Amino acid sequence: MQHETYPDDLIRDILTKTKVIAVVGLSNNETRASFRVTQFLHSRGYRTLGVNPGLAGKDVAHSPVYASLGDIPEPVDMVDLFRNSDDADAAVDEALKMRSLPKYIWMQLGVRNDAAAARAEAKGVTVIMNRCPAIEYPRLMGSAKR
Repeated sequence: MQHETYPDDLIRDILTKTKVIAVVGLSNNETRASFRVTQFLHSRGYRTLGVNPGLAGKDVAHSPVYASLGDIPEPVDMVDLFRNSDDADAAVDEALKMRSLPKYIWMQLGVRNDAAAARAEAKGVTVIMNRCPAIEYPRLMGSAKR
């Protein structure tokens, strides 16, 4: 897949089919984008699960937090990465080792790693890069809950 632009229908389809989102890099700092995006996604009806080893065992932005993706005890539909482009490599590899392969890997604004995306796509995972679901959701889905 090319990653310069994405069809609105693809993004809308992902946002519609996704039910459970693992947010890698969730912060308990309410001013951080990861906190605000997680809170927004939760408010739209998604089940959100945080991943941050320093916050494991806590609840942040209505989300239980785990030390790693591998510690999450349930399947997730989407892995949302709040990591820099270089760190996306390890995060994508960890996602590809989960008990149940996620359908989508979403790299946040400013995050792009073509090699990691190619590895995920080779396993059948759809990858979105340099986009934010909390921006795309109101643009494509309006303000209502899913």
